[in-house]
Order: sequence, then C-alpha cells, then structure tokens
Amino acid sequence: MAKFTKEDALRYHAEGRPGKLEVVTTKPHSTQRDLSLAYSPGVAHPCLEIEKNFDDIYKYTSKGNLVAVISNGTAVLGLGDIGAGAGKPVMEGKGFLFKIFADIDVFDIEVDTHNVDTLVETVKNIAVTFGGINLEDIKAPECFEVEERLKREVSIPLMHDDQHGTAIICSAGIINALELAGKKLGDVRIVISGAGAAAIACANLIVSLGARKENMVMLDSKGVIRKDRTDLNKYKAAFATDFDLHTLPEAMTGADIFLGLSQANLVSKEMVRSMAPNPIIFAMANPDPEIPYDEAMSAREDLIMATGRSDFPNQVNNVLGFPYIFRGALDVRATCINEEMKRAAVYALAGLAKEAVPESVSKAYNVKNLVFGKEYIIPKPLDPRLISTVAPAVAKAAIDSGVARKPIYDWDQYKLELSQRLGLDNQLLHGIVVKAKQHPKRIVFAEGNNPKVLRAANEVLHDGIAVPILLGNENEIRQLIAENHFDLHTISIIDPHATESDQMRESFANLIWEKRRRKGITLEEAMELTYNRNYFGIMMVDAGEADAMISGVTSHYGDVMSPALKLIGPKSGLVHISSMYIVLTKRGPLFFADTSVNLDPDVQTLIETTLLASEEVKKFNIEPVIAMVSYSNFGSVKSSEHTRTLDRVRQTIAFLHQNHPDLVVDGEIQMNFALNKELRSQKFPFTRLENRDVNTIIFPNLTSGNIAYKLMQEVGGAEVVGPILMGMKKPIHVVPMECSVREIVNMATIAVVDAQ
Repeated sequence: MAKFTKEDALRYHAEGRPGKLEVVTTKPHSTQRDLSLAYSPGVAHPCLEIEKNFDDIYKYTSKGNLVAVISNGTAVLGLGDIGAGAGKPVMEGKGFLFKIFADIDVFDIEVDTHNVDTLVETVKNIAVTFGGINLEDIKAPECFEVEERLKREVSIPLMHDDQHGTAIICSAGIINALELAGKKLGDVRIVISGAGAAAIACANLIVSLGARKENMVMLDSKGVIRKDRTDLNKYKAAFATDFDLHTLPEAMTGADIFLGLSQANLVSKEMVRSMAPNPIIFAMANPDPEIPYDEAMSAREDLIMATGRSDFPNQVNNVLGFPYIFRGALDVRATCINEEMKRAAVYALAGLAKEAVPESVSKAYNVKNLVFGKEYIIPKPLDPRLISTVAPAVAKAAIDSGVARKPIYDWDQYKLELSQRLGLDNQLLHGIVVKAKQHPKRIVFAEGNNPKVLRAANEVLHDGIAVPILLGNENEIRQLIAENHFDLHTISIIDPHATESDQMRESFANLIWEKRRRKGITLEEAMELTYNRNYFGIMMVDAGEADAMISGVTSHYGDVMSPALKLIGPKSGLVHISSMYIVLTKRGPLFFADTSVNLDPDVQTLIETTLLASEEVKKFNIEPVIAMVSYSNFGSVKSSEHTRTLDRVRQTIAFLHQNHPDLVVDGEIQMNFALNKELRSQKFPFTRLENRDVNTIIFPNLTSGNIAYKLMQEVGGAEVVGPILMGMKKPIHVVPMECSVREIVNMATIAVVDAQ
C-alpha cells in the first residue's frame, strides 16, 4: 500500500485551491449577452418550461448528471463518529472518484445531525436538486432505516454505498470463485465475520443470488449471532442461527466461504486449514485483512482468496461498482436502484472477469497472462471496459424492471458514448504507475540536496515506484531529511567528492576517457569531470550501477543533455534523439514532439522524431494517430525561398508514406484541422488521418512545440508530463528547472518504465 506522511496528506488537500472539487461553468460567459442568457432575464424561460413540464428539468439543468454524496459523519472510513465536518474530505474524495471514473458531477453534503428523522427530512427536501443520491458513512443500524425510508420518499436512484457497493463487488467475486471451486451458492456453508452495514448488505445480496440463510453463520463482536441471544436488532436477528456455534474457530470448521468485514488478524492458519476443500476467503477488513494474504495462502494450496488491498490479487474495491451503477441509473433516469439493478451489476462484473483481458490492462499491471483463474476473479479497477459493461447492464435492468423513465434504443451507440465520456489521461497515469510498481528500478537523483527532489524521492520510494539514489553531500542531505521529516533513513546517498567515492570516480574516469579520448579529453580531465554530479550520475547508469537518472531541477538543460549525448548517445541506427511531452487534457492525452531538443530539425530529424514518438506512444498502450502541424494545409502555401520549414514537413510526410505505410500520419496541417476531425473530414476527406482522433502532434521546430505545450499548461490548465527523452541508449531524463514535485515523480515513474 502507498506510504506517505501526515504532512504529505495535509499538503495534498491544502495546496493550491483547498479541497479536491470545484464547480466549473459549461456555457459561454464572455459577453453581456452570455450573462443575460445565463441569469436574468434569459433564465426565466427554462424556469417556466420546467414549471409546465417538470421532466424538462433534465433538459435545461445539470440534474441528470448530478449526484449528492451525503453523510452525517457517524461512521467515516474506519475513523468512526468524527462528525459531519470532519468527514467532508472523504465525501469530496467520493465525488472525486465519481468524476474521474464515470464523468458524474457531485455536490458533497454533510448533514450535522445524529437524528434519523432530521437526516431523512433533510435529504428528502433537497432531493429535487439531484439526479441521484449516494449515502455514505452513516453508522449501522441507523443507515438501514435512513435508506429504507428515503427509498420510499424520493423517486431518484439512491444507494448507501458502504452497504451495497461492497456487497456487489464481493458477490461478483464469490460467483466466480465458486465456479472455479466447482460449488453452487445454494449448497455452500458461509461464515460472515462482522454484522455492520456492509456485512448485512453482503448477506442479503448473496441470499438474493441463491444462498440459503440456514447455511449462513454471522458473527459480531460478541460472537456468533444465535437465535437465543437477546441483544440483537432486527437486522442482525434476520441472520440468527440455530447452530450450536459460539466462536469464530467453531464456525470456520467445515465452512466453504469466509467473508470478513470486521477487523485485522481474527483468522489463524489453523482456522483456514479447518475449512472445507477448495475454500474461499474474502478478508476485506481495511487496511489490514482478517488474515494476511501470504499467511492464508501458505496454509492451503486449494484456497481462493480476495482482500480489500491493491497489492494482492482479487481486490474488492468499491470503485468497480458505484460510479458505473449510478452512471447506468442516471442515463435511464431510474426512479431507484433496485435489487434487479444490483444483481445486473454483479453478473456484469463477474462476466467481465471471464472475458479476454485487453493488452492495455495486462500491461498496466505488468502481467503477461491475466486470465480468469484463482488470482483473477474480479476485474481490475483500471479496466477501461468497466464503464461500457456495468453501466449498460444496470440501465437495461432498470428498463426491464420498469423503473426507467428514459429508454435506450441503440445499445451499441450507448456503449460507444460511455467509452468516449472519459479521456484516457487518468488511466494513462494510473497505468504507468501500476506498471512501474511491478518492477521498481534504481534511479539516481543527481540533485539530492534539493528539497523538491527529496520530497519526490520520498514519494517514489514509499509508493513502491523506484529505489532512489541521491547524489550530494551526505551530511547536508541527512539534515534536510530530518528537517522535513522524510522517511529516507535507509536510502543510498553518494557524494562524488567524498573519499569513499574515489574508486567509483576512477572507474568512471577511465570509462569517460575511453569514450572521449579521441575527442580531445585527457584522463586528468575525465577525472575532473567525475566530480560533477551530472557526469557521475550518467556514468552510474552507463556502468550499470543505476538504471536511470533524473536531473534538471537546479541544472540548465544543456548541462545535463550535453554529457548525456556525449557519454550515452542515441540508440543504434539513430542519428538524433528527440523529446516529447504528454499533455493531459479533458479530451484525453496528447503527445507533443519535439519540444526541447532539436531547435531547427532537418528532414532526417523530423523522420526520426516521428518514428520515436510513435514507438513511445505505443508504450502507453495507445495507437498513435500523428499529425505534422504547420501554418499550411496540404500545400495551401506554395513553396518558395521562405518556406524551408514547410518543405521539410512535406518531404518528411512523403518519406513516411512511402517507407512506413502502416503508420497513421499526415500533414502538413494546421492545428485546428488536426484536432477537429469533423472539420478535417469536411475539408480534407482524402487525409490518411481519416475520421480518427489525432493524439500525437509533430511540430516543425522546437520553438513552436515549446510554445504550444507551455500555452496548454498555463492557459489551458492541462497537466504536462515531460520532457520524455526519446532515442537514448539508456534512460536519462531532464526535468524543467521550474518543475513541481509532482512533475519529478511523474518523470521518475516514466524513467522506471523506460528502464524496465
């Protein structure tokens, strides 16, 4: 699990605009006419239309894509009853996930009351604002009453995710685990440790799927919930048993399934061994399961296991469910989320796990053969098919069960629209991080005494992305580590000036001299260069003492690139290296090249840049669609003595079309036509780009490329990652001097993937 300090978490939530959500406008607002249409007097017209026909509220307002995340803060994420205000960061976080996974807008609403009547009345009175309501972190048993009453009072999709989200994901995994175990749900004995909201919901849902209550044993903190107990509320009493069982070890003996929704370290190896053949354990306590994964797996070879953790197979993660369940419910304007819709989500998730896994998902998790089996019974959270699989299943169930108010006629078109709702930017970065974590590499940070570099090194170390090596004065670096409370006490620190480094410097000097002795470098000069941290770091990579290097926070670009080119150089067969930025936009990632290396590229350089960019984009599991941009469209500006840049672009395109016919690339083309496929299709239907979305831009020179990405960053609000150096024999990366800690971390992550 990712490790970070209290200060890291507080800084994340406080830096820049406080919190994690903001409201953005969706209509033009630059003129007085715009303002008059948005508010008075223009706003009166949609108001009157809604007054005449209430369903027009979906036509003229954001209600149809707006969910309320509502809590009273009485059971917040394992923190307990901390109050409505203290729970607000969690509710914002839930809204955050709704948006990035399903493009659903959210208002988080914290209601400061413990009174069930007040909470129900408050939610009922504001429900008109929303297309759906996600209840969150309300303690049991009050959460059951709140949900039951509200389902009767409001006519929009409503769900307490702590109950039903967990139940849906868990049930999907159980269905698949039972299939692998050769067992039927109606026959198996089930033990449930925990009797809170999630446990009760899991029990109810698997019963609706075919499990039998008489085969179930539920335990709370006082032991087995038996019919002779007098301290049970009606929700627990529904699962009281007649079995002569009192403790968890007794209940586990001969059980087929264990569902843990309680606390860590309740289950022993002996209990696992006492279970029936081919047992199934879902130990879902967070952050630590009822029994550690490795311990349980070592107890039984025939065990199928899931946990709530991302660092083990089969993670039960609610993000697999609630974004897509609400997406489907909203899209058909369902009046509720009923049992049919929940079961549809269960079967959709279970079925998806049995389908062939896209290469992009396998690559994201660095698994060569991700197939349905004991270690893959639940889809992965980064699977892009989730939205177009779960949401349609839920929507169809709503229609079939009669609770939908808006039919869907073209399901293929609906699935296509769902796939296009989200850009690939979040998936892109998530995928890179996941891939890096599979096999972390050693990264030299040449500027180890810089606080930003230290913070980035701390992040990549504890997130499991990389093993940092810091260059610089050890005493100075250790002091900075202590002052900033970084957990970097075991990290490797090398001072090129220290006596302890003499042997490494001598070895590196000999390597430098061998490479550059016919370029005017003497052995004495080579020895002097090894005192320079950039030279020292580059030679560590070249000699295999490290896998990649990051520099540039306090160094000019050329001070890093010059020795890198001289000592590492381009890959075999290349004359030039190049660079690329990833620009993360709302429409998905765009790849810009060249942005920082080749000032005025000739035809050969443009060819190599295009081919390098194509290969680099493929590393991110994206098929490159490449536009070579300029101020001309396909010869609209005629060749002359002033069109040298245009002529180079034209010659590059001609070469690529002839020698790389499978490459989807065309130009020269203006940027608006490159990015607007409808406009392009109207004016230039002959282009090889056809009706595709361009994702890779090749600029005619460094000036235009550098201006473009910085304009996107500062004015367009895009996050940029780079520059990614392309074509180097070994991974040497240079970050901009003005970069943030996040940019250093992103670059380190890419460097690890490069090194892999």
